[in-house]
Amino acid sequence: MRFDVEVRVMPRATLLDPQGQAVEHALQALGFERVSGVRVGRALTLQLERADAGRAEADARAMCQRLLANPVTEDFTLSVRATS
Repeated sequence: MRFDVEVRVMPRATLLDPQGQAVEHALQALGFERVSGVRVGRALTLQLERADAGRAEADARAMCQRLLANPVTEDFTLSVRATS
């Protein structure tokens, strides 16, 4: 079966996010008031051929833990969806 996997990687909430702070200040400078808590992360999409959704999720999680996300500074979330 084929699965579409969406991975969202974000800096840990307890850590400073200099890129998010820069975007927040820039938005305020452009006149967008009351903007706060901006965090900048990244999104990845993968297509996996696996026997079932459980295997697709387990493999995607392993990919995140080993390469796609820094386990010290980032958290990730996964979304797995079967495709036709």
